[in-house]
Parts: sequence; C-alpha cells; structure tokens
Amino acid sequence: MSKAVTGVAPTVVVAGGGTAGHIEPALALADAVRRLRPDATVVALGTSRGLENKLVPARGYPLELIPPVPLPRKPTTDLLRLPLKVRDSVKQTRAVLDRVGADVVVGFGGYVSLPAYFAARGRVPIVVHEANQSPGLANRVGARFAKRVAVAVPGTPLPGAEVVGIPLRRSITSLDRAALRAQAREHFGLDPDAPTLLVFGGSQGAQSINAAVSGAARELAGAGIGVLHAHGPKNSLVVQEFPGRPAYVPVPYLERMDLAYAAADMVLCRSGAMTAAEVSAVGLPAVFVPLPHGNGEQAINARPAVDAGAALMVDDAELSPAKVAELVVPLLTDPDRVAKMGAAAVGLGHREADEVLARIVLEVCGK
Repeated sequence: MSKAVTGVAPTVVVAGGGTAGHIEPALALADAVRRLRPDATVVALGTSRGLENKLVPARGYPLELIPPVPLPRKPTTDLLRLPLKVRDSVKQTRAVLDRVGADVVVGFGGYVSLPAYFAARGRVPIVVHEANQSPGLANRVGARFAKRVAVAVPGTPLPGAEVVGIPLRRSITSLDRAALRAQAREHFGLDPDAPTLLVFGGSQGAQSINAAVSGAARELAGAGIGVLHAHGPKNSLVVQEFPGRPAYVPVPYLERMDLAYAAADMVLCRSGAMTAAEVSAVGLPAVFVPLPHGNGEQAINARPAVDAGAALMVDDAELSPAKVAELVVPLLTDPDRVAKMGAAAVGLGHREADEVLARIVLEVCGK
C-alpha cells in the first residue's frame, strides 16, 4: 500500500555527492521537498571524500556514507556485470535504502549516483536530474530505468527528458538585488552609484580571467566602472588605483555570493552549470568565459543565455585586457541594454526549478 494511502510521510533519498555542482542542486531539492511536505524525511548519500561531508550537515540533513565507485568514461559490458567494487557499494547502498525506508531515490550524477541507481532498481522508484546538456555516465545509466528524467536545458539526450532547469538555493532565487544593493556596496567597499562588474573564476579563481580583467583596470576606471574581483584564495592580485574613480576591489573568495550578486550590474565568469543558472536566476547580464578543458560543456551551458540575449561569450584563448574593455565598457555604460539583458536572464526559467522537481519527486513516491 502506498504512503499516499496510509498517510505516512515520504522518505526521499538524494544522491549528489562529490562536487558542489552535484550537491547544491540536491540540497536545493531537499529544501523544496521540505517546504512542500514539512513532514517529509530527506536523507543524502555521499562518500567520505566528497564536499558533501561539509555541505550536507551544515544544511541540517542526515548523511549516509557509501563506498565510492570510480566511473569509466564510457559504458562497457564490464560495468553491467557489476565488478566487485561496484557490487559491494550497491549492497551497502541497498542496506541504507532499506534502513531509512526510501520511497524514491533522486540522483544528480557522479560516483554516488551510480550505486544508488543500481541499488534502487526494481525496488525503489528513481528520478534522475541532469544539469549539463551532455550527460555523464551515471545519469545515462540511471535514465534507462528511471520513472522520471528531469534536465536543465532542452536538447539533453536522455530518454523521456523533461526540462525543469537547475534547482537553486532559495537565498539565490528569492534574492532582491535592488533592496540589498546599498548594503552590498557598503559591505565590499564599492562605489554606491557606479556601474559595477563582478568577476570570479570558480572557487579557486582563474588565471586567464584574473590577468585579463586586472589588465583592463585603467579602461574600466576611465569609463567610471567599479569592479569586485574574486581572484581565488591561492592567487594574488595587485591592481593600480586611480584616484577619483570607482574602486577596483580584489578579494580572495566571496563568502556572501548573495551580496556579491546584489552589488553587481554585470558579471564576467566561467560558465559551470550552477554558475550559469545562478547568474540567470538573479537577473544579471553576463560575459561567460567557458573553461577551455573537458568536453566543451561550459560553452554548452552558456549557450541558452547567449541565445536569449542575456549574455555574451568569449573563448578563453581570446580573453585579453583589450577584449574585456571592448565587451564590458559599452554594455555597462548603457543602462537600457543592461536592463534588457537582465530581464532576458530571468526568463531562462531556473527560479522555480527546485519546486518543479520537488513536485515530480513527490508524485513519483505517491505524494
């Protein structure tokens, strides 16, 4: 008998360990499930080596650890035969699902999701969420026997894919940038009125972005543009000051991304899936500089915003101080264009993705 009939609260197990790109959407979904069903139990799966050991307990959710499963680059018959390491991890994951009374498993990809999919197959309904247009191996496998498959962007090659966007933290999707602007500018020591560029290159920074934007400091200052630049904790950044011009503020790391977004009128950054979704959700025009490694997924992530008129994109190899000035100065000194690009960004549809996915998950488990 389903829990919908008995009235028993649902138990949702989320599998999204390893990197913040997997963990943050899982936690945003967890928060949305609890908003829709305060009586629900949400349990996270992870391994001892992932960021989930810090992020999940900090958000107040129980974390169950399972052995990690290294993922081959391509599906093989060996994977389907379940080698010893995979089989052991699946066995322990299945024990967790039984112990917590899982009603649904929601996977977000990566080495935690694969054993979760195999452990749940034929026992517990599965929902897959894929943040990138080019799916990873775990989600390609899990989608084969999932009840529902949710994706961030159109064109993702998974069977039965439903486009929902990327679940984001409510502190981002509900951010009132205008209301926080004065506080945010004061917090970072920025000019209260100058058009302001936010720059970051991921949690560790990006040398090419650091060099190009800092090299354009004179041109940006001359145009009356302020800069908030997170250069990465392992990097240093010395920027010439121009008296009487808006400040160029370098910081190692941004603890308060909400205030950083509120302080900015435009952002120049990498285009990881979570970053691209957050920038769009808060309504910021962007210059995306995709990471020039991997299989080109960051350029794919940026494309919907570029096509919608919400962003520009420049190859990392073409990024230079002159290119920064060429792209940023005309845009940030045109308030009408900034407003139009910001409105186009909001229209990309990530703001409600957490609750859309939560309703899918609750429907699958009978709620």
